[in-house]
Amino acid sequence: KVFPSGTCPPLCMFGENHLSLCDLNSLLYQQGLDHYQSENLHPLWRTKRRWTITTFELEEEDKGPFPKLAGELFNNVSYNMSIKYLISGPGVNESPEFGLFSIEDDANGHVYVHRTIDRENTPFFKIRFDVAHTMTGKIADRSLFFNIKIKDINDNAPKFPKEEFNITIKENHDTDEPVFQVTALDKDEEDTANSRVTYSLTTQTPNLKEPRFDLNPTSGFIVISGCLDHQTASSFKLLIKARDHGTPQMSSTATVNIAIEDTNNHLPVFTKENYQWQIEEGKVGPGVLRLQVEDQDSPNTPAWRAKYKIVKGNEKEQFIVETDPKTNEGILSVIKPLDHEGDSEKRLVISVENEEPLFSCHKGKLRSLPVAPISVSVAVKVLDRNDAPEFHPPTLVFQKEEGVKPGTRLGKYSAVDPDVVYKVVHDPAGWVTVDENSGVITAMKELDRESPYVNDGVYPIIIHAIDDGIPPQTGTGTILLYLSDINDHMPTLVTRFLEVCDKARLTPLIIKAEDKDSHPYASPFTFKLADDSKILAFLLLGDSVELLRLRNLPHGKYLVPLLILDRQGFSMKQNLSVRLCRCPDGRVCEDPNSVQLSLGGGAIAMILAALLVMDLGRDYLNNPSTFGRGEGHSKLAVASQEKDLGFIVENSVETCVQRAVMIEKATLGCMKSGLESNTIMCLSQKYNENRKGPEMSSGNEQSWEVFHLRRK
Repeated sequence: KVFPSGTCPPLCMFGENHLSLCDLNSLLYQQGLDHYQSENLHPLWRTKRRWTITTFELEEEDKGPFPKLAGELFNNVSYNMSIKYLISGPGVNESPEFGLFSIEDDANGHVYVHRTIDRENTPFFKIRFDVAHTMTGKIADRSLFFNIKIKDINDNAPKFPKEEFNITIKENHDTDEPVFQVTALDKDEEDTANSRVTYSLTTQTPNLKEPRFDLNPTSGFIVISGCLDHQTASSFKLLIKARDHGTPQMSSTATVNIAIEDTNNHLPVFTKENYQWQIEEGKVGPGVLRLQVEDQDSPNTPAWRAKYKIVKGNEKEQFIVETDPKTNEGILSVIKPLDHEGDSEKRLVISVENEEPLFSCHKGKLRSLPVAPISVSVAVKVLDRNDAPEFHPPTLVFQKEEGVKPGTRLGKYSAVDPDVVYKVVHDPAGWVTVDENSGVITAMKELDRESPYVNDGVYPIIIHAIDDGIPPQTGTGTILLYLSDINDHMPTLVTRFLEVCDKARLTPLIIKAEDKDSHPYASPFTFKLADDSKILAFLLLGDSVELLRLRNLPHGKYLVPLLILDRQGFSMKQNLSVRLCRCPDGRVCEDPNSVQLSLGGGAIAMILAALLVMDLGRDYLNNPSTFGRGEGHSKLAVASQEKDLGFIVENSVETCVQRAVMIEKATLGCMKSGLESNTIMCLSQKYNENRKGPEMSSGNEQSWEVFHLRRK
C-alpha cells in the first residue's frame, strides 16, 4: 500500500524505537538510516532503495521472555510479487551460536531472538537477509548484510591474574625504581566505563610511618617512600583493590607479599680492641689465632660475611688471615717460619669489612658510605728455641781426580753453630771420614770413578752437624764429590769364548770390547790380530768387530790372539777362544771332544814373521801408493809369500792377508821327519811341496782355516 505524502502511519512501535514506512520514493526514516549506515552498509540510492529495516537493540544478559522480537525488515519487491524473507549467518545456522535468531513468519520479516546473549563471548552478529519468490524460490533482490551489535552491561569485575603475589626486594632498593606492577583486566566492552580500571592500596602491614608503599591508581606501579630497614620490618603485606567505573561499580582485590632481603647497613666490629699472641720460632701452621667480630646484618649473607686483611706488619709475607665461613671469625696463620734472632716481636694491623658495600639512609634517601674498614692490633711475640745447625752452602761441591790416595784431605765443610759435632751419615763406599770438631773431610780409601756408587762421575756424601742443645738439633749438609777420570783400566773382551756352527760359514761372530774408563780413555778401540811373536798389525777402530771364516775348518777350538787398544794406545793382549762345532739343530753346538789349535810360538812364529815381512814388502814395492789402504781398507798379512795363506783383518772393506795354512803344514812335516837341525831348509822344502797341491795324507796333518775380521 502506498500512503500519500505526509500521512505515514507507524509500521511498528516498541519502546523508543520505531520505523514508519512512507512513500517508497521518499527517504528512509532517519533513525533507521543512521543505524544502517553506522554498520557500514551501503546507502540505498533513491532508485535502488528496496530494503527497509528497523534498529536492532539487543542487550546482553536479557532474561526474556523468549522468543522476543528483535526487529523488522521490509523489501518493496513485495509490491510486484509474492515473496518470503530468509535469514542466515552466525547466530542462525553458523557458529558461534545456532538458532539464536529466526524469522518466525517468512512473509512479514519479523526477526526474533530466542535466548540470553553474553556479549563477552560474541559482541556482534553479522546476519544475512534475502527475499525470494514464494513460488519459485528464486532470489528476488540482492542480499542485505546487517551487523547486530550487543549492548554491553557492567557484568564483569576487574580481575588480577593471581590472588596473591610474592616478591623479594633488597633493603637498599632505590626509591626511584618501582617495586612491582599490578594489573587487572575487565572483560566488559573496551574503552568504556565498564572496563576502565582504577587501583588503590587498601592496607599495608605493618603500617609504619616510614617506609610507606604508594600505588599509582592508573598504571598499578608500587613505589617506596622512605628507606627500608630489614631489622625493623623484614616483610610487608599490601592489599590492592582494582575497581571499574560501570554501573553498578564492580571490584576485586589481590595481596602482594614483599620480602626484604637484608643488605649491608651495619659494619662488622671486633669484639676486642687488641690481641696478644706468642709463638715459638720456626713453627708454621694454620689457626694459631682467631679474631671475632659482631655484625647486626643477617647471618650468612654478603652483608654479614667478613673479609679480613693484614694491612701492616706482614712485609715478609709470613702471615695469612682467612675467614671461617661458619663462624665469620678471622683465622690468623703462620705460613713462613719466624726467627727470634731476626725479629722477636711483631705487630700486625688487621682490618675487616663486609663482602657487600655499606649503605645508609639519610632523610629518606639512600646513600653509599665510603667508610674506612675497622682494624685491630695483634702483638706477636716470637719465642726463642734451639735452632738446628745450618751448613753453608747446603750443598758443597768438591772436584777431585780419581785415584786419590788414602789420607788425602779433600776439603772442609762446616756448619754455623758454636758447638757442634760432625758425623758422616752417608758414604756407601766408605771412602771418607770427617773430623768431628773441625769438619775436615779426609779420604780413607783410594777414590775410584768406576765404582758402582759413582753416578755420572758424582759421588754423594751426607754430613750431619749435631749441637749440644736440649734437645739436640741436627743440621744436614750434602757434598757432591765430582771425580775426573784417569786411564787406569785397559779395554777387555766382553766375552772370551764364542761358538760357531760348522755350517754357518757366512754367519759372523761379534767381538765386543769394553773399558771402565770414560772419554777420552775408552772407545773407539783399535783391534789387532797378534800372537806370541808380537806381529804388528794395522789399526781397526770401533767398539766391536765381526769374525768370519773364509772356508771350512775341522771341528775344535781355535785361539785367536788379539790386541785391543783404547784411544790413548793402552792395550793388553787377549785370546779369543772360538769353538767350531757341529750343530744338529743348526743353531746350538753339541758337546764335542774338542782339539785346541794355536797359532804362534817358537820357530813357527819366526817363519810367519819372516814370510809376513816378505809378503808385505812385495805388496809395498808393487803398490806403494795403495799399500795398507785401498778405498779406506787396511791390510793385515800374517802368512808366507803365498796369497792364499794367512789371517785377514779388515776395518770397513776387505783387506787381504795371506793364509798360514801351508806354513803350518810344513812345520808339522819337518817335526815328524826329525829335521830339527835344519829347520829353515826343511820348512822351505815342505812349503814348496805343499804349494804344488798335494793334500795331507796323514791323519795327524790338519787343514787350518784362517779367520777374517771386519768392522761391525
